[in-house]
Amino acid sequence: MDLSAKQRLLEDSLRSLGRTLVAYSGGVDSAYLAWVAHKVLGPDAWAVIADSPSLARTQLQDALAFAEEHGIAIEVIQTSEMDRPEYVRNDRQRCFHCKDELFKVMEAFAEKRGFQSIAYGVNVDDQSDFRPGQAAARQHQVAAPLLQAGLTKADIRKLARASGLRVWEKPASACLSHGRSRCRSQPLSAAHPVRQHRQVVQRSARYIRAFPVRSRYGRHGSR
Repeated sequence: MDLSAKQRLLEDSLRSLGRTLVAYSGGVDSAYLAWVAHKVLGPDAWAVIADSPSLARTQLQDALAFAEEHGIAIEVIQTSEMDRPEYVRNDRQRCFHCKDELFKVMEAFAEKRGFQSIAYGVNVDDQSDFRPGQAAARQHQVAAPLLQAGLTKADIRKLARASGLRVWEKPASACLSHGRSRCRSQPLSAAHPVRQHRQVVQRSARYIRAFPVRSRYGRHGSR
């Protein structure tokens, strides 16, 4: 299937959802999804971003700037995954608990504001990786329009570039809790509580972002 056909499938999928909230992080996948949803649904599509301890301040600021640049309605919500013992335990299911918290808060917001659907930016390539957050999305019946349209990461970057979106070449950036590249996926000791790990990683991320390389990660913890 060519890209134009996938694009039409994506737009048809979004139209079928009605009033929709897009789980938004500012990365290329969710940014492109939010942009297309805004184009197709207009004021019936809102981006929702969680002001979470796991989201770097620079990423939040850039995500808000992108939404403003394109006139995308956006809501900043507060999530409380840090209050969940199963999340702070920092094991391989951490992303499930993070997404479960996000979608619960989004569901409450959707009900309050009269939105019919929630969508997120999972794509075809994500199916080949260990992504426990997808299980949370299925439990909450969150739509996956990019996946439904058969779009890969490369497809999304091509479409974003063709649409003149500056995020088309934005490097992938794991959240501050990501086990493989940030805090090691193991229980955190009392001497180094999870909040301290996030703070250290965020400071290192600000430092290494100054270097002209595409992939930049900071890790805190032992091998």
